[in-house]
Amino acid sequence: MFANFKNKLCGVVALLALLATATVFADDPPPTPEELVKIKAANGECLTCHSEAGLKKPPKEGLDLKKLRHYLVDLDTYTASDHGQMACSKCHGDGYDKHPHDAKAKEGLSECQDCHARKAMRIERQFDKSVHAENLSDSFTCTTCHDAHVMTLASKLRDPHKIVAQDNKICLDCHDSDLAFAKIAPEKKKRPPIDDIHSWLPNTRLHWQAVRCIECHTPAEDKLSLSHEIQNKDKAEKKCATCHSANTSLNARLYRHLAKEEQNKYGFLNSVILSNSYVVGATRNPSLDWIVIGLFVATVVGVIGHGLVRIITTRMRRSKNHD
Repeated sequence: MFANFKNKLCGVVALLALLATATVFADDPPPTPEELVKIKAANGECLTCHSEAGLKKPPKEGLDLKKLRHYLVDLDTYTASDHGQMACSKCHGDGYDKHPHDAKAKEGLSECQDCHARKAMRIERQFDKSVHAENLSDSFTCTTCHDAHVMTLASKLRDPHKIVAQDNKICLDCHDSDLAFAKIAPEKKKRPPIDDIHSWLPNTRLHWQAVRCIECHTPAEDKLSLSHEIQNKDKAEKKCATCHSANTSLNARLYRHLAKEEQNKYGFLNSVILSNSYVVGATRNPSLDWIVIGLFVATVVGVIGHGLVRIITTRMRRSKNHD
């Protein structure tokens, strides 16, 4: 019992230490133009090997090209990513400054919480309640899903189509691939058939192109911030009206980074969604709704009125003929 308490205490102390140091990293000002030139030059040396060009024309002899193929970085993609203004050496420290790299170089690789301690503490609590933690807690890390050379915050991407493509690729790369799933969960004999699991959802693959998996597979109460509490199929959202309604959750999730003034433009509810895709029930125009209702009522009244006039005139005619 004392040992457990001691371990927990050490863990808390370590987290506090990380928090103190990581705050410095997180609050560091962006690099100056002069620093960016140096960073670009230093990164360029790494990319002489770790790029398609380096793979096609190796700058050094004796490179293991088969192994190198798995560690290529696209310069444009990296530059546009969240870490695009960082030097490779910020994370790849001792052991990576010479070639061939030290056999134990990965042991010195910086961890995400070294810079993102505050966020890591919040995410860890969410992750501990996720389906991934239940089944893969020992092998699951940040980099299992997030590639630091590629990932870009949704607030920077802004375009919902790009956000969906980036985030859903993370999920589908594993859950829609037998090979990738087997690497992550080797103890499972077969990958759950993702299409069969989502058979209740109409136009499943079209949904995956328009909204993120996390819109349904994270708790509904976490609308204002993305949660890492990924829920299984039993807890996932299955109410269509959650998205397909005037109070659509998409405004607080996928579209929350777009301008607020776009939310009710040209008289349409959630017009910011309409400008990107059509969501039945969410992108309506209240004025058109009332016009349609008015036309329907007028049609019904007209039919009934016409019928009453026919009945009255027929009776009057018969009464006159009878007289």
